Amino acid sequence: MKGASKLVLVMTVIVLLLADAHISLAATCSPVQLSPCLGAIRSSSPPSKLCCSKIKQQKPCLCQYLKNPTLKKYVNSPGAKKVARSCGVPYPSHFLDVYGDD
Repeated sequence: MKGASKLVLVMTVIVLLLADAHISLAATCSPVQLSPCLGAIRSSSPPSKLCCSKIKQQKPCLCQYLKNPTLKKYVNSPGAKKVARSCGVPYPSHFLDVYGDD
């Protein structure tokens, strides 16, 4: 019985940690975090290491940003796609299949 109680306790802790990680990930979506990329998006200059770091952190948020009419025109721009590609972040093409590329 002791082994089963420990297993339940461990499983409960894991579930709580995963739930906390999910909540903190959801709370980190902030398009302002991509501001280090503005120069590279607007020009032909390569993205900085900070920009690439930020875009990698915000990768889970890209589809959410693309659904926002205010942000879509920036996130869906050729410059933003170039920066994502340069940083090794795949652009969410499945989104374009559903919502279009305008």
